[in-house]
Amino acid sequence: MAGPEYLFQRETFAGGDRWLARFVARPILSFVHREVAGSVLLLLATAIALIWANSPWSDTYFDFWHTHIDITIASYHIHPLDFRELVNDALMVLFFFVVGLEIKRELVTGYLASARAAALPAIAAVGGMVVPALFYFMLNTSGEAAAGWGIPMATDIAFAVGVVALLGSRVPPMLKLFLLTLAIVDDIGAIAVIAIFYTGNLDLRWLVAAVALLFVVRTLTLMKVWAIGVYWVIGIVIWYCALESGVHATIAGVALGLLTPARPLVKRESAQKAVDDLPDDPNIEQVHQAAFVVQESVPMTERLEVMLHPFTAFLIVPIFALANAGVPLSGDAISDAAGSPVTWGVILGLVVAKPLGITLFTWVATLFGFRLPQGMNWPQFVGMGFAAGIGFTVSIFITGLAFDDGGIIDLAKIGILVASACAAVAALILLRMSGEHGDHTEIPPNMDEVPSES
Repeated sequence: MAGPEYLFQRETFAGGDRWLARFVARPILSFVHREVAGSVLLLLATAIALIWANSPWSDTYFDFWHTHIDITIASYHIHPLDFRELVNDALMVLFFFVVGLEIKRELVTGYLASARAAALPAIAAVGGMVVPALFYFMLNTSGEAAAGWGIPMATDIAFAVGVVALLGSRVPPMLKLFLLTLAIVDDIGAIAVIAIFYTGNLDLRWLVAAVALLFVVRTLTLMKVWAIGVYWVIGIVIWYCALESGVHATIAGVALGLLTPARPLVKRESAQKAVDDLPDDPNIEQVHQAAFVVQESVPMTERLEVMLHPFTAFLIVPIFALANAGVPLSGDAISDAAGSPVTWGVILGLVVAKPLGITLFTWVATLFGFRLPQGMNWPQFVGMGFAAGIGFTVSIFITGLAFDDGGIIDLAKIGILVASACAAVAALILLRMSGEHGDHTEIPPNMDEVPSES
C-alpha cells in the first residue's frame, strides 16, 4: 500500500475496508504525501489561469483579481487591497513563514548546521544566483526593465524537488538532499533581495513597531511562553506593521519562522517515560499531560511545518498561481515576448545561466579541495542545475515587486513560464540519460560525516 502506514490505521475510516476508504480516501492520502503532489496542483492552477485569461471570458479573470477590498473600523481605513494583493501580500505570508521554518530547521539541526557539509551547496547556490542576475542585466541595462535582475535568481523548491522525485531511484539520495539544501540557500538569497532591493518607501514608525514586536516574540520564546494563540495574534499585528512600513509583508513571515524554536521543549526520553507511566485506565488529565510531553519532544518548527505545509502547498501556492499566471497569449503578445530583452533575460537566466552558475562555481570549488557527494556524477549534477532553473512561484512573486508596468510584467511572466518548462524538461532528460546510478548510499544521519567521492 502506498503512502505512510500511519495514515491507514485500521481504527480510522481510511484504514477500513469500505469501498470509499479503499478507492477514494487511501489513494487521495497517498497522493497528498507524494513529493510531486504539490507540483501537480500548481501545474493545474497555472493551466486554469492561462485558459481563463485567454478565453472569451478573460475580462472576468482580470476584473475578479482586481476587485478591491475596503475595510473600515470606526474611522480607521484598513490598508486597501484587491484580491490579487490579498493573495500576494497576505496568504503568501504563510508560504514564506513555512520557508522561514525550513531555513531555521536546516540551520539548527539540518544540513546547514554543519559548515563543512553546507559549504558546497551554498557555493553552488551563490553561483546560481549571481550568474543569472548578470545574464539578465547584460540584456537589460537601463530603464524599468533593469529592475528585473532578481527574477532569474529564484528556485521553486516544490517544482524542482517534484521533477527530481519523478525519476525515483535513478537519482541518488544525496543529489536530492544537495538540491534541497541549495534551494534553501537560494531562498535565503531571494528573501534578502526582496527585503533590500524590492522595498518601497519606508515608514519608519511602522517598521520600528514591527521590529519591536519581533523582539517581544523573541522574549516570549526565551521565557518559554508556549501558547501558540499568543504568537498568532502578535504575528498578525507584525504582518500589518510590515505591510504599512513599505517592507514587503512576506518578510514578516520569514522573520517569525526564523524566531520559532527549532529544538524540543522536552527530551525524547521524557516523552517515553510519560507514556510508560500512564496507568492502565488513565483519566483525561493524565492523557493530556502525557500528550503534551510527547508533543513537545518534537521541535515546534517541525510540528508547524507538518501542520502548515499541506495548507500552503495544496491551497495557497495554487491560488497564487491562479491569481498571477494568467497572461494573455495572443499572437501580438507572443511576438512582443519573442523580441523582448526582458523575456529573453528571464529565459536565458533560468535555463542557461542558472545551471551554468551552479556547475561553474561548484567545479571551481572542487579545484580547492571540495568533492561532489557520494553517488553523484557531473551529468547528474548538471541535470540538478537545470531543475534549480525552475523559478516559477518565487520568480513570479519577484516580478510583481520589480515592475509596475503591466506590459513588462506580462513579458517577464511569459519568460518564466517558458523557462520553467524548458528547465524541467532538460532536467528530466539529462537526469534520465545519466542512467541508473550504482551507488545507493543512504543519506548519513551525521551531516559532519557526509561521504564524498573524488
